[in-house]
Amino acid sequence: MHLGILFAFGALLFWGFGDFFIQKTTRTIGTWKALFCITALGSVVLLFFIRQELLRTSPHHLALLGLVSLITLFAALFDFEALKRGKIAIVEPVIGLELPITVGLGIFIWHENVTSWQLFCIAFIFIGILLTITEHHTHLHYHKRLFEKGVLFAGIGAIGMALVNFTTGVASQETSPLLTIWFVHTFLALMSGGYLCITGDMRTLWRDCKRHPCTVAAQSILDNLAWISYASATTLIPIAVTTAISESYIILASTLGILLNKEKLQSHQFLGVALTTVTVVTLAWLTNVGG
Repeated sequence: MHLGILFAFGALLFWGFGDFFIQKTTRTIGTWKALFCITALGSVVLLFFIRQELLRTSPHHLALLGLVSLITLFAALFDFEALKRGKIAIVEPVIGLELPITVGLGIFIWHENVTSWQLFCIAFIFIGILLTITEHHTHLHYHKRLFEKGVLFAGIGAIGMALVNFTTGVASQETSPLLTIWFVHTFLALMSGGYLCITGDMRTLWRDCKRHPCTVAAQSILDNLAWISYASATTLIPIAVTTAISESYIILASTLGILLNKEKLQSHQFLGVALTTVTVVTLAWLTNVGG
């Protein structure tokens, strides 16, 4: 199988399991502490692998990496604000628009070569994801959502996350996947660490980590592996294809929710899981044959 496809599926698996632990971590120690643990681990560990490359990085590439970091920070803030202001069942499908936006950026801005059959599969993956993350079928009436609380922030967050996907791919192609993820995570670690210091929550971070060591470690390791896998995949296959496959981690997360949390899915959500699974496998096969 094409190495890029393997990396994309790696991101899918790591995010699928990682989100399960991130959800548990944010509920026990808070969002900012969880974010700091993830990014601080990536910053410290990856420095060992990129220190020589960092010394050779040009000002142009440093500016690009700085841009990716800023976009990631603002996208995350809008996502958090959307989830804070609006209902998750209303907001998350809107945030899901990041997939078609990322595909558009890859094709029209970066001039990626994506076949009509790949686009066909990506469209059905998007539909499947929307069906899966939309809790009630009445929420599928998207034209009625425009004035819901949090939707504006969710829309901006979707654009922001699409830009994160796109610029992470571009920066990985221009520099390297490890340098890109290290730079972004170091920036986010400084920002989240600074916030925790200002609020005084940094004093309780070590205590919280000792209380929940396995959960914190699992979410931190898995999320870093997911981003490294995603960034690596974008250097081998189109960003559009990488995003379509890796974004399908939602299907794995839904399955884990059923098995571990005894969550119940609606009939249209089961349809979404089945549709996404079939089209992701088809997209991987088409890309592997084409590659």
